[in-house]
Amino acid sequence: MLKPKIVVPQQFIHKQPIHHGEEFGVLCWNTQKLTETHSFQRVLADILARYPCLFLLLQEAKLTPRNNWLLPQWSYAIAPNMQTRRSVYGVLTASQYAFTEAHPRLSKKREGMFATHKSYMLSYHSLAEGGALLVVNVHAMNFVRANQFSQEIAFIKEEIFGHKGPLIVAGDFNVWSRQRRLRLLQFCRSLGLRKAIMVDPHHIKTYRQHPLDFIFYRGLSLQEAFANDTSKESDHNPLYARFKL
Repeated sequence: MLKPKIVVPQQFIHKQPIHHGEEFGVLCWNTQKLTETHSFQRVLADILARYPCLFLLLQEAKLTPRNNWLLPQWSYAIAPNMQTRRSVYGVLTASQYAFTEAHPRLSKKREGMFATHKSYMLSYHSLAEGGALLVVNVHAMNFVRANQFSQEIAFIKEEIFGHKGPLIVAGDFNVWSRQRRLRLLQFCRSLGLRKAIMVDPHHIKTYRQHPLDFIFYRGLSLQEAFANDTSKESDHNPLYARFKL
């Protein structure tokens, strides 16, 4: 009953492409289903005021289908993994650049006592000189065996392997074991992805001493990256990276 049954509205209000040499910020955050709370929205507004972003990559976003997204001036697309009578949950990609395509995806496998899926979003954002930036917003499988985790990230790899342009893959990867970390490393190597090395990495959410959240990239120049301490507004802290095309 938790599997999404309706298409959550998307909002595409921006038309501008990304220009060569342009810089843009990316904020990646597992929000622990707090997106509709006033305290979360205050913290998010403060972060965006200090560190301007043109992409928001949220995991575990909670939204009420009939209400507007909390940042109405953003274009956005949602990949839900759960839906109740009142709310939709999943990953949300928001941008102030144009979306040319947005593809919500559900994991093939289910996890946990509620047998729920995880979701991820592939979105394409046009480049002024031609082509597109592909952004992949991931909330990876958690309570499954390592081989099932590998199968799920292999499905993601199949979808993005043919993309020739710049690429960002970010989110909560749930790599809380050595086996999972090795499989994620293999995934990144096969796609030519580099990890954005964070300043203050002690702020990154860990489990069993393994960091869970990452921003990976290809075909972009990393200007800065850090983990932002939000005083535990969520059980994860947001990651910020600024890139130059």
